[in-house]
Amino acid sequence: MRRSKRLQVLCSELCACDSFADVGCDHGYCTQYMLEKGLCRSAVISDISEKSLRKAETLLSDYIASGKVRGVCCFGLSGIPSDTEQVLIAGMGGEEIVSILQNGFFPNRLVLQPMKNTPKLRRFLLDSGYSIVRDYTFMDGKHYDVLCALRKGARRAYGERELRFGYDNVHTPSADFLRLAEGEIEKCRARLRAAGEDVPAIRASLKEWTEVRNEITRNL
Repeated sequence: MRRSKRLQVLCSELCACDSFADVGCDHGYCTQYMLEKGLCRSAVISDISEKSLRKAETLLSDYIASGKVRGVCCFGLSGIPSDTEQVLIAGMGGEEIVSILQNGFFPNRLVLQPMKNTPKLRRFLLDSGYSIVRDYTFMDGKHYDVLCALRKGARRAYGERELRFGYDNVHTPSADFLRLAEGEIEKCRARLRAAGEDVPAIRASLKEWTEVRNEITRNL
C-alpha cells in the first residue's frame, strides 16, 4: 500500500520493540508497517473518533483476529497499557500532546509529530527527563516537525535556538528546513509591507529566521 511521504517519514523513525501503541491512529497505516516489518510483537491502536478507529480496525482486521492488535476508543493514553514500550502520537497540536503525556504515562520511547507549538513540546520533554534524539522538519506539501525521545539516553544541549527551531535543524539542517526558513522570511517581509509600518513582533521573527537561514548557508 502506497503511503504519503509524511507517513513514510514517521514509519522510518519507528524502532523494533515488544509493545507499540499508535495514539490517534486514524487509518492505522503506521501500525500496519510495524507489523508487516515484524518490528513489534503486539500493538494497541487508539483514537478518540470511533469512525477513525473503525477504519484502522478494518485495515488491521487479520492482526486483530490473531490477537496481535487491540483497538481502543479513548482520549490519549487512557486506554493504553502503561508498560507499552514505544508510542507514536502524530497529527495533534504540541499542547495537546503535552496534555496527553501529563495525564497518561511516560513510555520508554516516543515518536511525535506535532502540528503546532513544537517549542512547548520540546521544553516539556526535556523538563520531564527525556532525551530528544531526533528533532527535525520535513516538507510534504507543508512542513512537519518530528521528535523522537528516549527516557534513557545521552542528553543533547538545548539552548533557546534549538528549542525554537529544533536541534537537528540548527546543527545538521536539511534542504527542507532551508526552504522553510526562506519561506518564513518572505512571509515576514510581506506582512511588514502589508502593515505599512514597523511591527516589532514581525520584525523580531524576521530577525530570528534571517539569522538561522544565514547560519545554514554559511555552513553549507
